[in-house]
Amino acid sequence: MSTRHLPRHGLLLLAATLTLSACGGGSGSASSSAPDRDGISRVAPAERQPLQGLAGRTLEDKRLDVADYRGEVVVVNIWASQCGPCRAEASSLAAVAEETRAEGVRFVGINTRDPSPEAARAFEKRYRVPYPSLYDRMGKLVLAFPRGSVNPQTVPATVFLDRRGRIAARALRPLGEADLRKVITPLAAEKRA
Repeated sequence: MSTRHLPRHGLLLLAATLTLSACGGGSGSASSSAPDRDGISRVAPAERQPLQGLAGRTLEDKRLDVADYRGEVVVVNIWASQCGPCRAEASSLAAVAEETRAEGVRFVGINTRDPSPEAARAFEKRYRVPYPSLYDRMGKLVLAFPRGSVNPQTVPATVFLDRRGRIAARALRPLGEADLRKVITPLAAEKRA
């Protein structure tokens, strides 16, 4: 496509679109629930699928199994250090993780696509990420999610688990603090299993 004939705002829009799509690769995964107007797909309690087998080594080389958080709401954020939208949402994730911890909410990151843990650790330090991230260089951990719940090519992606370890919501876009609270607040209010 020639850009010589596009007005300046058209060039800016094209650049923004290319930047956003560079991280994600699209959101073409199937879903049992269509996204709301806010771009977040929510799943009714009777239709929720369990997330099993999400475990591995963190960026600090410690063992982490998401099943250990059963009984708590878990927010799983899939990210990469070179992803602009991931950087844009990092501060919001960190703030809400700190603020909701006392409510029984745990955050876990999955760092993917980084060739070594050093870049990912630098990202976490820069954005003061207070929660652990599993290191998933090859994207194998993302395959633990039920088919259609996330697109392995899309970062950032955020999956919300209810207290029973079932997928309750997901977003295939960067999230702000208000977005996160809008999903976490009703999940935290659900009765403990």
